[in-house]
Amino acid sequence: MSFGGVSLTALRVFREVADRGTLTAAATALGYTQSAVSRQIAALEKAAGMPLLQRRHDGVRLTPAGQMVARRAASVIDQIDATARELAGIPEECATVRLGWFASAGASLLPHALSDLRRTHPGITVLTREGSTPALVRALRAGTIDLALLSSVPPYRPPDTESPALQLHILTERTLLVAVPAEHPLARGDYIDVADLHGQRWIAGSTGDTTMGVWPGIDERPEIAHTARDWLAKLQLVAAGFGITTIPALMVPSLPPAVRALPVRGGATESRRMLVAHLPGPLPAPAARLAEALRTAAVHPDVSIS
Repeated sequence: MSFGGVSLTALRVFREVADRGTLTAAATALGYTQSAVSRQIAALEKAAGMPLLQRRHDGVRLTPAGQMVARRAASVIDQIDATARELAGIPEECATVRLGWFASAGASLLPHALSDLRRTHPGITVLTREGSTPALVRALRAGTIDLALLSSVPPYRPPDTESPALQLHILTERTLLVAVPAEHPLARGDYIDVADLHGQRWIAGSTGDTTMGVWPGIDERPEIAHTARDWLAKLQLVAAGFGITTIPALMVPSLPPAVRALPVRGGATESRRMLVAHLPGPLPAPAARLAEALRTAAVHPDVSIS
């Protein structure tokens, strides 16, 4: 079979694999079995006459040929979908939504939500920017972004005191976790006792609050071995055995193979909320669709703590 004879189904499957990064995640998103996804990819690679994916222990990566096919497949699928909408009399929805987000959301949740929105509503363009909570709240107030994805800690106060109050929608509330090297003694069980955190070396954030990244419930002055603003740097330092750090649950899919994320038992529960914030009033339809995509990605992240 020449490449010109490949099926639209195979192209859709390939695009989903490219978006999700694993055959398993793509199969779940499409409602297929993993073997069915594998067969479609195999047929596509046979037609191309070369590998389109690199199979790795942590998922798949596109080869140069795969990158080209992914770009072309996206264009073909979008055109087919647009034709179907026109034939059905559905107007093409074209709009731009501006989204602000906190740092750890960009590792997993944001790409998944944007991929889902692109698939379901390709006419919506999303422009994003990372920022701190104060910066994102200012941007909302100034009208330079439409939605803000925020993280909140107990006692869950409003992000600012200005009037009118921002509208806040809770996406998830999950327990804070501790990331440890896979070979660390703390990684041997299914949880960490809070007492075992005493005397540990911590990798903290560098955003002004030097305790960011340290378990809030420990009753000692923490030993901070390293500070890093970038999440990838923090997790690679953990993987290399230079310390441990706290992470939100949404970071679990992005952990390096040499890092485990575990809950902590004993002491007060440390939870974190993820919120979508916007100015008072009903959201325009495109912004509401983005908010729903964020909610879906937050509630169904396909995350397993291991």
